[in-house]
Amino acid sequence: MEEEPNRRRLYQVWRGSNKFLCGGRLIFGPDAGSLFLSTALIAGPLVGLCCQCITKMNSSSSDQKNHVLGLPVLIVTVVLGLANLAFLLLTSSRDPGIVPRNARPPECGAEEQAVDMTTPSTEWVNAASPHLRVPRTKDVVVNGCTVKVKYCDTCLLYRPPRTSHCSICNNCVQKFDHHCPWVGQCIGLRNYRFFFLFISTSTFLCFYVFALSWLNITTEREEYGGSLLKSMRGEVLSVVLIVYTFVSVWFVGGLTVFHTYLMSTNQTTYENFRYRYDKKENPYNRGALANVAEVFFTRMPPSLNRFRSWVSDDEDAYGGAGGGPLSPMSGGLDLEMGRKGVHYSAGGVPAILQGMDYSEMEKMEGAGVHVKDRQAPPEAPDLFMISAARQHDVGCGGGDRSPPIVHDQDAERTLVSSNENSER
Repeated sequence: MEEEPNRRRLYQVWRGSNKFLCGGRLIFGPDAGSLFLSTALIAGPLVGLCCQCITKMNSSSSDQKNHVLGLPVLIVTVVLGLANLAFLLLTSSRDPGIVPRNARPPECGAEEQAVDMTTPSTEWVNAASPHLRVPRTKDVVVNGCTVKVKYCDTCLLYRPPRTSHCSICNNCVQKFDHHCPWVGQCIGLRNYRFFFLFISTSTFLCFYVFALSWLNITTEREEYGGSLLKSMRGEVLSVVLIVYTFVSVWFVGGLTVFHTYLMSTNQTTYENFRYRYDKKENPYNRGALANVAEVFFTRMPPSLNRFRSWVSDDEDAYGGAGGGPLSPMSGGLDLEMGRKGVHYSAGGVPAILQGMDYSEMEKMEGAGVHVKDRQAPPEAPDLFMISAARQHDVGCGGGDRSPPIVHDQDAERTLVSSNENSER
């Protein structure tokens, strides 16, 4: 199928900071380069252990001695390593649960229009719609508990419950947990399962390599006269693997324990650090078994974005199936994340200035008003001087206390004199 001149795929005009591969089939975060580092940190010790297994198998065939590191260990190591790398790829290359953006702010209903516009919970949406104000928050009932949802100025939508805007990927993500720099992707509703499997298998691999390295050193003591130190000097690679896995297990092991607690209580990292459900009721907690089943044994929800769908320049390129004109604003001020991303259209004119009426300016130019006169606006008349002049006129008028009528010609003379004073 040939690509039409005015049509492109959705991933090609995506407003987020994501990177796409394989024609939009794989979606990564902007820091996807960290995947190479994570892969090297995982594959390095496993390759070392496999090399040891191959060396021991070759030596055992010559001296007829059975070693701990043999063919079974080699097979298990390869299987565990491939599974761990597969979970890493599944975590980093799939849609974490991105909520499609809106091309325009939501329409306010009758109840929202009746809200007092002077309340601090109502603010301007952004420059794309300067005439529209919407409430900053809304109350939503979840399992009998009232939960506040916030309005996202970047995505122009009310974030669903448990949804937050990631300032790195520049997307609103369902059940946002955190943005993991080691996998280069947001952790959310659609990849949390694989993220937990990734860190748990990494923890198991640390214990696995650590235990086998120690067994290899202890069983090889006979060849070194029964001395453990001499055996450690002869098995340098095993010593390196022991030190490496001992340091690594504190990181991935602690992360696994922490996420086990979060999963059993149905919390996210973002909610745990921000809301502290330990001190108040968690509306999403249904019990440890039900919470674990929700992560592993429920059907994976489909992606809300069709990244390979065709869109034209006059259609909505913000995601989802909705249509609408492309907004010249690719980002706004996110009050929660503190990120501002404003980009003007190709013409270089901000969207807030595109609908202005310039007829009055043309009339002023036709009347011979110079640019330097427009640079300095005329000074406003002093109210105290006007009131004193009125009192003087009343006193000289002999009983006529009606205020004098000021004609337009007098006002014009005042403006002309003030302009002359400003030029001097």
